[in-house]
Amino acid sequence: MVNCPACDAAIDIEEDELDEGDSLVCEECGASLNVAGVNPLDLEVGDEEEEDKEDEKDDDDEDASDDEEDDNSWR
Repeated sequence: MVNCPACDAAIDIEEDELDEGDSLVCEECGASLNVAGVNPLDLEVGDEEEEDKEDEKDDDDEDASDDEEDDNSWR
């Protein structure tokens, strides 16, 4: 039995079936977790939140580019 690094809830998984780099989701808090090590089992919170923030930033950058094009179109 291992605990979620995000919420400390017990996660019931077959530890011997996991490999380094595997991903899973905490059923208690919904955090995306990555297996950082297998002996002993070490879980890390995934980068999904950071990826979502980067996607939002990219969308904002595209919107700004669209606005600039619109501003120049009247000339």
